[in-house]
Amino acid sequence: MTKYVKAGVLNVAYLVEGPVAGPVVVLLHGFPYDVHAFSDVTKILVSRGCRVYVPYLRGFGPTRFVEDSTPRSGQQAAMASDLLAFLDALNIETATLAGFDWGGRIAALIGVLWPERAKGVVLDNNVPVQDIARDAVGSASPEAEHRYWYQYYMHSERGRAGLTQNRRKFCRHLWRTWSPNWTFDDDVFERSFASFENPDFVDIALHSYRHRYRLAPDDPAYIEIERRLQTLPPVQVPCIVLVGEDDGVEPPGGPDPERFVGGYDYEVVRGCGHNLPAEAPDVFAAAILKLVNA
Repeated sequence: MTKYVKAGVLNVAYLVEGPVAGPVVVLLHGFPYDVHAFSDVTKILVSRGCRVYVPYLRGFGPTRFVEDSTPRSGQQAAMASDLLAFLDALNIETATLAGFDWGGRIAALIGVLWPERAKGVVLDNNVPVQDIARDAVGSASPEAEHRYWYQYYMHSERGRAGLTQNRRKFCRHLWRTWSPNWTFDDDVFERSFASFENPDFVDIALHSYRHRYRLAPDDPAYIEIERRLQTLPPVQVPCIVLVGEDDGVEPPGGPDPERFVGGYDYEVVRGCGHNLPAEAPDVFAAAILKLVNA
């Protein structure tokens, strides 16, 4: 059953399962996915006695802004602050955090900014903080630039129109190309697609992919946090990085522990793509339990 809690600027919709006294795990989805990516992971964690929370991010599912006047920001500082507010609202002092895509970064940023709130973090790449100054003027390899087409598409108003008018086909195309070995049926996709019909979905996605290249302004509420992040501080809690061998947007690049000072493990998950919780729930859950039981 979906529950709700007022947390900062949001009324956050979330799922929760498991014993009240169990060790707390918070699972965070990315774009364009939702809480259902963690269905099998949650079952495993609950069977091991964990209390599991799975919130819908801003712009997804039933989560809504409290005030119409709040900027629809998708910047990293805003979403990290959402998670901190969620933990505060539910009186969660510390939790093991895990996510992929946007959710992986959000989890890691708690370990950067407020490490006392994270027992450990599971994420899906070696870049926990967006280096906006570099990305705004730099470039990647031609192969990487090709994979990032969807980000550049959303820099334009043509991209806004495309995501608005072709939302179902756009998101399904990303699912297929990012996880080429994952066989999902219409019911699985449509269950998550309902979350993408949130009225703020397009605005937040566009702001996220514009802000990280200095093509959209900061939300004034998060300027100081964003300035701190642009010093590229490291993650200060234990981290496990899981990367899908066949990830169609962020393929394995090898271990890179530079930005992780609290402990670091790196694993390539064979035969899997971008949506690791759905494609390899046993592996994803095992990584979380390793941190829970540390």
